[in-house]
Amino acid sequence: MLASLLERFSGPSHLARSLLLILICLCAFSPGIAALPPIDRDEARFIQATKQMAETHDYVDIRFQEVARYKKPVGIYWLQAASLALTGADPQKDMWSYRLVSVAGATIAVLIVAFLGALMFNGQTGLVAGMLTAGMFMLCFESRIAKTDAVLLATCLAAQASLARIYLSARQNVPAGKTWLVFWLALGAGILIKGPIAPLLALVTALALCLADRNISWMRGLKPVPGFILMVLVAAPWLVLITLKSGGAFWTESIGRDLLGKVADGQESHGAPSGYYALIFPLFMWPLPVIAIQGGLAALTRFRSDPRLRFLLAWYLPWWLLVELMPTKLPHYILPAYPALILLGAAFLTGQLEPSENPPRWHGWLVNISRFGLAVATSALVILAIALPVYASQRISAPGVLVSAIVIITALVGMNTRKFEHWPDLAKAGSLVLGSALMWALMVGSVLPSARLIWPSAQIAQTYLLSLGACRAPRLVSVGFHEPSLVVLAGTNTLLTGSRGAAEALRADPECTMVSLATSEKADLIAALGADAVRLTKIETIEAVNYSKGKALTIELMQLTPP
Repeated sequence: MLASLLERFSGPSHLARSLLLILICLCAFSPGIAALPPIDRDEARFIQATKQMAETHDYVDIRFQEVARYKKPVGIYWLQAASLALTGADPQKDMWSYRLVSVAGATIAVLIVAFLGALMFNGQTGLVAGMLTAGMFMLCFESRIAKTDAVLLATCLAAQASLARIYLSARQNVPAGKTWLVFWLALGAGILIKGPIAPLLALVTALALCLADRNISWMRGLKPVPGFILMVLVAAPWLVLITLKSGGAFWTESIGRDLLGKVADGQESHGAPSGYYALIFPLFMWPLPVIAIQGGLAALTRFRSDPRLRFLLAWYLPWWLLVELMPTKLPHYILPAYPALILLGAAFLTGQLEPSENPPRWHGWLVNISRFGLAVATSALVILAIALPVYASQRISAPGVLVSAIVIITALVGMNTRKFEHWPDLAKAGSLVLGSALMWALMVGSVLPSARLIWPSAQIAQTYLLSLGACRAPRLVSVGFHEPSLVVLAGTNTLLTGSRGAAEALRADPECTMVSLATSEKADLIAALGADAVRLTKIETIEAVNYSKGKALTIELMQLTPP
């Protein structure tokens, strides 16, 4: 039945394929975005900065409480603020409103991948590529997180799709129309989202193609001079305003410390040796690593005679090598390159890209390694789904068991699709995206939120708001636990301080101030309060885990009784 439905949407109608993919994306990306508390630390910082924009109506400056946040440009904050305004959501409670932007970005990315697949191969391959992209582990994760990467991927893909059309049109001696406008507008938008990432991806892809072809004449279709001016016009207005407002601090922080710091050294304890992205590939490409590797290997044997394959390899390989050589490594750095491999995997799955008749022996080794990696990644997901509820609540979770079964079945399909030769290509892709969507819906909608032990900020904020919600100006003071998610949930005026600052705040307004105190800090607070320590009353004790630091902690919520 599923195969029959999918076949109806694989015909010539681009609109029908797009509508089906939008429906798939809503099912794959949106479940759980309302249930999951804000995640430390990056997502919580993005949400809080956007919340403060909405509170202050200052849409130029970016701040987390009183601290300037200049590592990333303003684009994502504008989009999240627009989502808040359009949905009428509660900025402090409705995390889903911030995350809708990532859902939209991931959906647009899937549609562009499908467009590229149709452009390069045919409509069915495009539909399969879009479905596989919607099921990819990393995109399913990023689509649920209110930060830059899903939207950045959409801008990167818009630029790459335009670049592909211009390159292939030049090879076929046909005009590419106004495609260059889309290319440069996408790069300008990408700069506003995450600085130079989108232009850098396009640059390394174009350079690789020029070296492979020994020909740069096709680049005239990009119209570099008017295009570059257009890109600058998109990004420059805010860059000028923030330069004037920050006195140049934005450039010092974003370029001098953030970008150059990542290139020069492993920043913020995120250093890793080369080979890191090959190691995490089976997990973050789950359940598609075998399909992607098979497509990539098939392309390696034919790219010299096929400009489509040359373009996709010029997209993936240079970017992969670039991020492997960078000292700072985070999983999402490789995300803009993954769609190139997915397109090759989709072409392989649909028979548009046949494997070599006499492949080198190392091709078989690499495919088997990818199967082993998929098995390891699947085992890790099964262990997480079973062990997390047991650790958090000392009981086996029915949703966790169901997740484990879904993960295993989905991985078996992805392990070797050629064993399912009687299945239509669309049914294979459909089963993979369905398994991934169900896994994510259960994990994010049930398994993770129910593990209260790993969400101390949510527990602290809930008790604080229930106790002091009637106060005109309630305030939470936190000592020993300074995660940004606590500021998101408890309010912008939350004070992250030490024992002396907490003592002063408690004395200033004892009736409407509550302290969240790590037990290791209790003696210092009592000393700072002096004679007033006898008035310190415990409201609740919370046992939790700070997953950002990997440490268990005990937190006491306390108030001063009136003198």
